[in-house]
Amino acid sequence: MSRTVAVVGASLAGLSAARALREQSYDGRIVLIGDEVHPPYDRPPLSKEFLAGSASLDDILLGAPDDADLDLEWRLQTTAIGLDHLSRSVLLADGSEVRADGVVLATGARARLLPGSEGLGGVHVLRCLDDANALRADLATAERLVVIGGGFIGAEVASTARTLGLEVTVVESQPVPLAGPLGAEMGTVCAELHAAHGTRLLTGTGVAGLVGTDRVEAVELTDGTRLPADVVVVGIGAAPNIEWLARSGVALGNGVLTDARGATNIPGVVAVGDCAATWSVAAERHVRIEHWANALEQPATAVATLLGTGAPAPTPVPYFWSDQYGARIQFAGSRRQGDDVRVLEGSCADHSFLVVYERDGQPVAVLAMNQPRLFTRWRRQLRTAVPAGS
Repeated sequence: MSRTVAVVGASLAGLSAARALREQSYDGRIVLIGDEVHPPYDRPPLSKEFLAGSASLDDILLGAPDDADLDLEWRLQTTAIGLDHLSRSVLLADGSEVRADGVVLATGARARLLPGSEGLGGVHVLRCLDDANALRADLATAERLVVIGGGFIGAEVASTARTLGLEVTVVESQPVPLAGPLGAEMGTVCAELHAAHGTRLLTGTGVAGLVGTDRVEAVELTDGTRLPADVVVVGIGAAPNIEWLARSGVALGNGVLTDARGATNIPGVVAVGDCAATWSVAAERHVRIEHWANALEQPATAVATLLGTGAPAPTPVPYFWSDQYGARIQFAGSRRQGDDVRVLEGSCADHSFLVVYERDGQPVAVLAMNQPRLFTRWRRQLRTAVPAGS
């Protein structure tokens, strides 16, 4: 490696990449480029403690005292608009460019918008700090919240809004929320938390549109039902921030396509975090993982690739967690349709359990609710227990 590495994206994955460069003895220039004005901050609290007002910006900042020793050149509030793959120059919206010997792509993802919601007051997505500030201000004067999308973000916002005293309705187009990651059986169990805490859950119905002129007044469902709403939160997934790379020559799909070690098709360019679609040997396809643990851990491997150390690619075990209505839900592994589900500890009815997913008699994933200690043991075991080709 030569003397400059540009890290495009200044959130957890980008900061983790910068730290990994120094940890792996790179002593050249590191330029960290981010389009937000804020320094790197932790995103999971945005739908929980920060939204509820029990955590401040200082509480969620990712910076550590040792970061001063990283000697980073920060370019915040600066948007990357292109990449010249021949010179590995990152082109910026202010007309300048950063010439680099290596580039780490860590531009993350953005919340998908509900078509027709643009410009309508009271309609929110939640992906960044500015989103959370705007939503928090609106919730402070609202009485009725409708959440569109019953995934983890939607469920966490619903949970927080209930603690703030709002009347909450969650609308999920699929028959069972969270059936994708957890399966229908355990998705149903986790969805019971809504009713147990006074949240109305409507499943198997879509949204036809929003009602209101300048500000939202109701959500109209495909069955004709109108749900009065002072505030609407749209939680229907995220799209990778890769459009700026359209003319770069970097291979794109549902994210920046990389091999198992984070390398793109362009020498000296790697990708990490929510924007990266990384080749999974187990799944035999490119997989984009939008989880905090991946953004924290994956950059070390990609940086080693960039520096040419050639260490073997790890076999990651996907992990995520969600805090809802005072319950901690944790999941690790890779579930498939048809896996056997076995309760090993506790009771689903009591919302305290540990479940193992098995395939051909072997554990491939584990789900826990309010069983953090036992879950941690099983998560460690999965790294060696998950069979090849799972």
